[in-house]
Amino acid sequence: MTVGVLAFHGDFAEHIQILEDLNVKSKEVRSLQDLAVVHRLIIPGGESTVISQFLFASGVAEEIRRRVREENFPVYGTCAGAILLAKRVTGKNPPRALGLMDMTVNRNAYGTQRESFEATLKIPGEKTPLSVAFIRAPVIERVGPRVEVLASHKGHPVLVQEGSLLAGTFHPEVRADKRIHELFLSL
Repeated sequence: MTVGVLAFHGDFAEHIQILEDLNVKSKEVRSLQDLAVVHRLIIPGGESTVISQFLFASGVAEEIRRRVREENFPVYGTCAGAILLAKRVTGKNPPRALGLMDMTVNRNAYGTQRESFEATLKIPGEKTPLSVAFIRAPVIERVGPRVEVLASHKGHPVLVQEGSLLAGTFHPEVRADKRIHELFLSL
């Protein structure tokens, strides 16, 4: 199995390092040719509008949509990646999204870099809480009936799953905790 990490922009290197630590083959995805050889995809955090522009300009967005629809292709989005997976994005200057998960996400809802914070989350099936970083994080405002909320913080979903799609509004790669990546690999 090869896990692709979208490498247009953002913290893709940290995700690749975690995959290497888990002894999972990874590939930086920047083109349709790169996407064609991976079995799963991580869309990292970063600037969602920049990532969106590259996704749609390169044709990668349509191929991700097709593979999710036809192949149940697993995709994990962190922070900006979660924004891009949403069917609806709110907030100032929302990017064009993939529209794959039945959720509404408010982009940069927590504010600027100064409003970034760390939190501890309880994850189902895990005895030890997960320490995560929320960096200019979005807020999941609404989830559809088929979206399972796996973790919440202050009343808002922060880790959700819909079939083969996983989205988190935080950055697990910053803390080098591998449990969310392991969850994604198990889908």
